[in-house]
Amino acid sequence: MYNSIWFNSLTKPFLNPPSEVFTPVWVILYILIFISLLIYIIKPARTSKISGYIFFSIQLFFNIIWSPVFFFMQNIGFALFIVLLLDIFVFLTMRSFYKISAISAFLLIPYFIWVLFATYLNGAYFVLN
Repeated sequence: MYNSIWFNSLTKPFLNPPSEVFTPVWVILYILIFISLLIYIIKPARTSKISGYIFFSIQLFFNIIWSPVFFFMQNIGFALFIVLLLDIFVFLTMRSFYKISAISAFLLIPYFIWVLFATYLNGAYFVLN
């Protein structure tokens, strides 16, 4: 469990959702991400899919390491750098997936929007604290 005392002591940004929102949103997003990846894997392609797999793997890595950096290391600035990279690699994943399957790419739009919102929150935490 992360240090809730530290997190609760931070000045919260405007539009900060209640903590109860995050779990259901992430469950839905991970389901969409998984379905998107499955479609990408299954869809036959005339061109190489390697860039999509690389971008997907990189964005997943940044997704996984963001929470420990923000909550456990309590390094808001480094977490902001990570989420900015996450923005870029989710976009690149969407672009690569779109070349193979538009549906696969469109399923990542809610994830991309949520990551952009997370970038706003992380940036606001950085500025306010």
